Parts: sequence; C-alpha cells; structure tokens
Amino acid sequence: MNPSTAVPAPPQIISDAEEQAWKRAAWRILPILTVSYIFAYLDRINVGIAKLQMSSDLAFSETVYGLGAGIFFIGFFFFQVPSNMALHRFGARRLLAILLVSWAIIAPLTALVTTPFQFYAVRFLLGLAESGFYPGVILYLSLWFPSYRRGKMFALFAAAVPLSGLLGGPVSGWIMAYFHHAHGLAGWQWLFIIQGVPSLLIGLLVLWLLPDRMEQAHWLSAEEKALLKSRLKEDACPSSPSEEQATLHNVLCNGRLWLLTFIYFCLIAGFYTVSFWLPTLVHNAGVEDVFTVGLLTTLPYAAAMITMMVAARSADKHRERRWHLAVIAIIGGVGMVISAIYSNNLWIAMVGLTLGAAGGLSTLPLFWSLPTAFLGGTMAAIGIALINSVGNLAGFVAPWLMGLLTDLTHSTLTGMLIISGTLFVGAAAIFLIPGRIVNR
Repeated sequence: MNPSTAVPAPPQIISDAEEQAWKRAAWRILPILTVSYIFAYLDRINVGIAKLQMSSDLAFSETVYGLGAGIFFIGFFFFQVPSNMALHRFGARRLLAILLVSWAIIAPLTALVTTPFQFYAVRFLLGLAESGFYPGVILYLSLWFPSYRRGKMFALFAAAVPLSGLLGGPVSGWIMAYFHHAHGLAGWQWLFIIQGVPSLLIGLLVLWLLPDRMEQAHWLSAEEKALLKSRLKEDACPSSPSEEQATLHNVLCNGRLWLLTFIYFCLIAGFYTVSFWLPTLVHNAGVEDVFTVGLLTTLPYAAAMITMMVAARSADKHRERRWHLAVIAIIGGVGMVISAIYSNNLWIAMVGLTLGAAGGLSTLPLFWSLPTAFLGGTMAAIGIALINSVGNLAGFVAPWLMGLLTDLTHSTLTGMLIISGTLFVGAAAIFLIPGRIVNR
C-alpha cells in the first residue's frame, strides 16, 4: 500500500445501538479467548517457579534451565505462518480448539522429565502446540474490531498475562508447597499436571462457543452484523490486489515488516526475561519459602495489568501509538536496571521488578496496534505470524543468555543489564515507523 494514502477517520457519532453491538461482540468472544490465553501462558512460564524445586531435584544448572525455558520458542517458531494461513482460510474455532487440546496433553508431560534432553524435548513440543494460538487470536480480533477499538481489545486479551501471574503465582506456590511428596511426586511435578489439564475443557468450550466469522454470530441481528461490517470496511486501508493476495515471498521482501519484527524481538527479550526469571529474582533477593515467592510475584503482575489497560485506553483515545509504546518500553528497561543493581535488597528489587513488569509486560498489546493498523487480507495473516514467530525467538535467546551469564558470573546482574538494553533499543526503533500509518 502507499504510505501516503489518506487514512479514513473513524465515525465521529456512534449510536447507542452500535455501541451495544460492539460491547456484545466483545463480551461474547473475549472472555473465552482470554481464559484460553491465561492457561496457555501459565503452561508456558510456570517452569519459572517450578525451577525453585525442579533444578535441585534434577541437578539442572542455570544454563540448562535457561535453555529449556527458551527452547519452547524454537518449537513456537515453526507453525505460526501455516497456522495463520489456515485460520484466515478456514476460520478460528476448530484450529484454536485443536491447539488447546494439544498443549493440554503435552504440558503435563513435563512432570515426567528426568534429563536435560527430555526437558528440552517437552518444551519444544509445547512450543509447537502453542505456536498458532497468539498470532491466530491477533488476526481473529483484527477481523472483528476496527483499528480505533483494537488497542483496548488487544489489551483485554493480553490481560491474560498479568492475570495468569496474579492467579498462577500464589496457586503455583501453594501447589508446590502443599503437594510436595504427595503420592510420591514432587511439588513441581504436581504443578505441571494440575495446571495442564484445564485446557482440555477450554478447548471444548472454544469449539462450542466461538464463531468462525461475524456471519455465524447468532447473538447479533442481521442489522447489527451489517452495521459492524460496514464500520470495518470504512476503517480498512485501501490495498492493492497484490497485498490482499500476498505470498510468503512478498512478505519476506517487505522492509517495514522486518523493522516491526526487530522491534518485537527487542520487546520480547524483556517480556520473557521478566516472565521466566521473576520467581528466581524474588528468591535471590532473600525469600526462601516458595509460597511466599508466589505471593510476591503478584505485585509486579498487578502493576502490569493496570499499566496495560491504562496505556491501551489512552492510545486508542488519542489515536497515538508510537510514544505510548516507547515510553512503556523505557519504563520496563529502567525497572529491570533497578532490580539488577539492587538485587540484594528485597524492597528496592521489588520496586524495580514491579516497574520492569509494568513496562515489559505491557508492550505487547500496544505493539500489535502497529501492524494491524495497515495490514489486510492474506498479508495480515502471513505478516502477523511472521512477526510473532521470528520476534519470539528472543524468548529463546534471552532466557538462555540469562542462564549462561548467571552460571558464568554467579549473578543475574550482567544478564539483566544486557536484556534491559534491548528494551531501550526497541523503543528508539519504534520512531522509524511513520506515525501517519499507525496512529489511527
């Protein structure tokens, strides 16, 4: 598309009937997607708190843990583009249900690992199973909501991340503390079993409740469907036939998508460093009891949830994306620096971790308002998956690098300072994207 093309303004006057239709759509599709992502994210990062028992039981070094935590994203890399192309062609309901059931079967297998290779294998398979879910939902929501509503919708969906921390931290600590040695299994083994099973039920609910497309939404009247579809059509950027029917080759030659992928890589490095290492950082600050560690991790996640919602609402209200995302990323980086320098002081470290989580975990919904503002058709399906798959490789690099540097230096300081720097670099790169194509 031509970057200079005028962007259509959203409707200035919205009737009560239209507003109610948008709200009904949000309430019908977002809760089931958000609950699905809560368990997807929990199954992805609960290895962080499991590490407090698992590493000593299995004699895993920090490098083994970091590599195992990160190798999830190697599996995560492979299936996203074909998965999103399938969703674009056939619809979301069955594909998302299959993914949920798949990771519900794989996640509990982590309880059976005894060697580093088995740990790597299960994490790789879990990454494969989860790979199509997040980009699929981003694409799905972009087909339902116009650009000036997506920031809020993405934030409501991404609220699953801090919610999983708020709920999962204390519950995970409780499972590990009170189920330890029950029926001959360690607490960390019970953790993977208990938290992996619910996705089976959620997969069945997705199959039953989620419409593939707006035409199948029986809870919207024909008039409401026509109105919402007309709003989406008004909001859509004009695009050429080559963009609507994009091929993988077209996407790979698109410089703007690679810039977005680089920015996403930088943001993801901070995002998953917080996610995977938060329990360890709290533990290193002087908290020994695993249940107390779980409780303390709720503070950064609560701050992240508030920041995420406030920033997304503000970005939608002011139709400004770049400064909102850059400032949030910088806050995350500053928080990580504080937590690294004052890692031996629990309360100062907690302030830093809270800022780090509030910034680092809040970047994703703000980021996804950028590519979905100007991508459409098959280009959106392939482009979103490409950004997510390649960018999420930082989820492999950052935990592995943290583990390696922690083993080499016997401190998390060097790793945290390096990873925080990626957030600053990503924040600066955001301004290479023209504001006129994303501030919608």
